Amino acid sequence: MVISINQPAYLPWLGYFERIARSDVHVVLDHVQFEKNSFTNRNKIRTKDGTAWLTIPLATKGRYGSLRIQDLEIASDSGWLRKHWASLRMNYSRAPLFAQYAPVYQPIYEVKPASFMLFVQAMLEQHLSDLGIATKLLFSSQIPAFGHKSELVLSICKSLGASVYLSGSQGRGYLDERAFHDSGISLQYQDYNHPEYRQAWPGFESHMGILDLLFNHGKDSLHILMGNRTVDT
Repeated sequence: MVISINQPAYLPWLGYFERIARSDVHVVLDHVQFEKNSFTNRNKIRTKDGTAWLTIPLATKGRYGSLRIQDLEIASDSGWLRKHWASLRMNYSRAPLFAQYAPVYQPIYEVKPASFMLFVQAMLEQHLSDLGIATKLLFSSQIPAFGHKSELVLSICKSLGASVYLSGSQGRGYLDERAFHDSGISLQYQDYNHPEYRQAWPGFESHMGILDLLFNHGKDSLHILMGNRTVDT
């Protein structure tokens, strides 16, 4: 059984989904410390001038150092939902498939979410459905596990009976490969070759959030982000 693990992210990039698609089970790492300026609550969209950030404002003042992702609260006074949807509509209205997906995503931006994680989870599940990825999702906050970094990853893999752990490329810098080998778990690394594809504006900007691909290519998005790899979904 192939396991992948990643922290939750808002509008994740293509490589995030390639790793999920190659896994039997994907674990959303939601019980760890939130890192400021990470992709957990922000990502990029394509604009006529290049790129722009969409950031979910969080109530974090005075809480850094002891703030788990699962406990994140959204700031209540910014009107970010309306602003984010307005940005998506303005920058993607000319994309070929925007009109198809707008009735799906617009309602998500019209209802105030009960929590950050519920919003990100709803978005992730919608992205996976749109891409046609059927990988099982689990959350680390619901899995018996211990430790930090390599020890934590190995603990999760053992809890789920993994035979293969599919890591991001940065795992080479902190994973204890001997410990995985001794536990009978094979380590594989994702070295993602980002594809180029037609975007709504001239030129190509890499590492956009997944909606950039969906709004432009719809049902062909999985084929594109997998680099033409055949995936059993």
